[in-house]
Amino acid sequence: MLKKGSKLNSILTGSCPRCQEESMYVDPNPYNVTKTLEMHDHCSKCGLKYKIEPNFFFGAMYVSYAAAVALGIAIFVIAHFGFEASLKNSFIAILVGLLALMPWVTRVSRNIYINMFVHYQKKND
Repeated sequence: MLKKGSKLNSILTGSCPRCQEESMYVDPNPYNVTKTLEMHDHCSKCGLKYKIEPNFFFGAMYVSYAAAVALGIAIFVIAHFGFEASLKNSFIAILVGLLALMPWVTRVSRNIYINMFVHYQKKND
């Protein structure tokens, strides 16, 4: 489904943005909350250093904010207009939804951010 070499593949799988051969994360499961942010230092296949500079992933906070706002709006629209929930229940749905998706949003935000700077390089065999 996701074609190797596409940004979307790297973003959704959490794989190295340069070679897309292995996961950037120590534990691929974002819901293992003790290891959600734990990353390898570099890719063992292509050698890409993931933390390009000190505090590189601070920029991912802006991406995370935008993703959380978009998800919050989507959850509100679905709850309020789709399920005809009251305003109070719609906001409760936003809170529950964002809390449940927080580890995933955090990972995807980091993936989006690093993919803004690093591009796929096809192996020359």
